Amino acid sequence: MPTLIKDCSLSAVIAGLIATMISYAGPLVLIFHAAEAAGLSHDQLSSWVWAVSLGSAVLGAVLSLHYRVPVVIAWSIPGSALLVSALPQLGLEQAVGAYLLANLILLAIGLSGAFDRLIARLPGAIAAGMQAGILFSFGIEVFRALPVQPLLVAAMFVSYVAMRRLQPRYAVAAVLLVGALVTVASGQFRSEALVVALASPQLVSPQFSLSALFSLALPLVLVALTGQFMPGMAVLRSAGYRTPASPLISASAIGGILLAPFGCHGLNLAAVTASLCTGREAHEDPRRRYIAALSGSALYLLLGIAGATLMALFAAFPAALIAALAGLALYGAISEALSRSLAEPTERDAGLFTFLVSASGVSFLGLSAAFWGLLFGLVAHGLLRLRKPQPGAALRRDN
Repeated sequence: MPTLIKDCSLSAVIAGLIATMISYAGPLVLIFHAAEAAGLSHDQLSSWVWAVSLGSAVLGAVLSLHYRVPVVIAWSIPGSALLVSALPQLGLEQAVGAYLLANLILLAIGLSGAFDRLIARLPGAIAAGMQAGILFSFGIEVFRALPVQPLLVAAMFVSYVAMRRLQPRYAVAAVLLVGALVTVASGQFRSEALVVALASPQLVSPQFSLSALFSLALPLVLVALTGQFMPGMAVLRSAGYRTPASPLISASAIGGILLAPFGCHGLNLAAVTASLCTGREAHEDPRRRYIAALSGSALYLLLGIAGATLMALFAAFPAALIAALAGLALYGAISEALSRSLAEPTERDAGLFTFLVSASGVSFLGLSAAFWGLLFGLVAHGLLRLRKPQPGAALRRDN
C-alpha cells in the first residue's frame, strides 16, 4: 500500500479516468445496437453492461498490480460489431454458448505460449506503425467535430496546446475541464437526461450448436487475437513494456468464461485506450503509469454498477466534446508511435506501410485493418531484408 500511494499521481489518475470514459463513449454504442437488434430486455442489456464492466475492472486492476504495468482490459470492440448481425439470428442462449467456446479456445492459445513467440518476432517499427494507424482516426475526429461545435472544439484545442507548453502532464485534464466548462456555460449540458439506476445481473443458460461455433465463436477468437490482443501488445511493446502476452490472454479468457453466462461477449487487451495510460501524459516514469490503469478500473466498476446512469451521463454532454477529448488525449501517443515507426532507416518503409494500412480502416475477409497493416508491414519487412545478389555470384556458381 505505501508503494501504491507513493506511485500515485494526478496525471495518471486523470489519464485512466479519461481512458475509461472513451471506452464507454463509443464502443458501448455497439452493444446497445446489438441488444436492440436482438430484442433484448432492459434487464438483459443492463446485465451485459455490468458483466463487461466488472470483468474489465477486476482483470485490469489485478494484472496491473501484479506486473506493475498499465494493463488495460476492455470488451471486444470487433466482437461487439459481429453481434449486431449474429445475435438476432442465434438468440442470447446460443450466443452465450458461443462466448464460452470462444474463451475456451483463447485459454488454450494462452496456455500454449504460441502468441508470445509471435509477439517476440514483431519488429518495433511495425508495432509502432500499427499503434499509430489505429489511433489515427481518433486524432482526425477533433477537426471533424470543429464545424459542429466550433467554440467548444477550438477552446479545447487551444487549452491543449497551451498546457503542452506549460504543464504537459496536465494537458488532458485541462482539456476535459475546459470542455465541461464551455458545455455548461453555453447551456448545452442536458441535466434532464441524468438518471440514477443500478444494474441487475441476469443469469443465462448457454446452448451449444455447430452453427454458433462456426458463425460466432470462431470469428470471436479471430477478431480478439487480430483486432485486440495483437494491437494491444503492440502498444505495450512500443511503450517499452515486456509483459508476456500469454498470461494476459489466459486471464482474459478465464474472466470471459466466468462472466459469459451474464452476457459478457469477451474481455480483451485494449489498444486505443491503453495508449492513454502507457504514454508520457500519464507519467514521465514508466514504472508509475500502472496507476492510470488502476484508476480506469475503478471507474469501470462504478459505471458498471451504476447501470443506466452510465448512458445518461454521456447523453448529457455533446458528442463533439467526447470526440475532441479522445483525439486530443491521444495526440501524444500518435506522435510518439509515428516517430518510432519511422526512426530506423532500415525499417522505415515497413513501419510506414503498417501505419497506412492500419489507418485506412479497411476490413477484408472479416479481418480488421490492424491485421492487414501487420501483414503488409511484415511482408515489406521480409522483402526489404532479402539479401541482394552479389555481382558475379551467378558466374561463380557456374564455374
